[in-house]
Amino acid sequence: MKRTALLTLAAALALGSTAEAQLTMQMSNGWSFTFAGNVNAFATFETQDEDGTSAPPGGLVGANPDAATRIRTGLLPAFAVFDAKGREGNTDLGVHFGFAPQINCAAAQHDCFGAQIDMRQVYLTVGGSWGQILAGREIGLFNRQNILNDQTLFGVGATGGSDPGTGAGTTLGRIGFGYIYPNFKAQLTYSTPAGRPLSWSIGLFEAAANGPYIVNELPRVETEVVWSSGNTKIWGNGLIQSTKTPDAAGGERATAFGLGGGFRLGTANVALTAAGYWGKGLGTTLLFNGTDGEGNVDGGTGGTGAGGSDDLRDSFGGYGQVTFTPTDSKVTLAGSWGISIMENADTEAEFKTKNWLASGGVYYQATKSLKVVGEFNYAVTGDDDDATDDNKSIVPTVGFMLFF
Repeated sequence: MKRTALLTLAAALALGSTAEAQLTMQMSNGWSFTFAGNVNAFATFETQDEDGTSAPPGGLVGANPDAATRIRTGLLPAFAVFDAKGREGNTDLGVHFGFAPQINCAAAQHDCFGAQIDMRQVYLTVGGSWGQILAGREIGLFNRQNILNDQTLFGVGATGGSDPGTGAGTTLGRIGFGYIYPNFKAQLTYSTPAGRPLSWSIGLFEAAANGPYIVNELPRVETEVVWSSGNTKIWGNGLIQSTKTPDAAGGERATAFGLGGGFRLGTANVALTAAGYWGKGLGTTLLFNGTDGEGNVDGGTGGTGAGGSDDLRDSFGGYGQVTFTPTDSKVTLAGSWGISIMENADTEAEFKTKNWLASGGVYYQATKSLKVVGEFNYAVTGDDDDATDDNKSIVPTVGFMLFF
């Protein structure tokens, strides 16, 4: 039965990690129960350029004069994954629970009574020779392959802030610096049968509020197409969502849409990856965060949200990446650069927010299950205003990842 858990997909990437369940119980009724997961921990040291003065909407790097050291979870959260699978007649059935706990404190470092436990995955699957239906909470389809093929999934990338009381969850990695986070969302998704070179998924998702457009009459539609052969993978994805303001506020409708895609070309030693996205009303960093210029909390220029789709900001970006693993080596080297750009809506003053990240990493497969990671990241937030200086962040890090 096809399994789309983030952990399993991440473990199949070019960096060579394998996640094999070490506990499988066979039930007398023919069902099986499996437990798998990972735990990771990273030490990060972050310094920011205190001379930075860039403050555009959706900027991700600040200008804190104080350096900070943290011990925290990386971009990929720790996972405890429970699966139960069975076959009744010609129908494959399954349920999946994925808990994602963090090691870092939710508040200031002296208060650790409540580290975040993120219930990321709760879904059932019904499948057969005709394909599979997934119903429940799982990672979205739009930009899914963009993040799952990113090297920082096995590291830290940009931190999203290192001040005391920040960073209760994972780091940002390249989220907001080359793609938009697809998030884990309630959905009803159909996928074609697994095991074929070409796969297609399409789903109905619970729509999200988009600035002042908070009435969700219709579900959002997301889709993904992937072609794989050997070390080559090509993918495309898209979404469309229509929401409106309450009738009492005018009932104005706005439609957000996006397109994404990428490819990975590789041999046993070298892999080249490129991915990108473009859309209107997508926001930046998190999907539908900072999307409109009217009544938006992160830099909108005021108004009532009466401009319809003219209120929605344009977003685009992407990244390029290369990985190299010498023959018979346990070491993989990786480097990448990516950028996310968000521009003003038609109804607001002109601006352009640019968040970009350069990342280099060394990944040592110490044992079959244990990976040791060293990484160096340089993140920048800038704009097109000549009167401001870019905000810059340097984050070296080292850590451990154990898949079981």
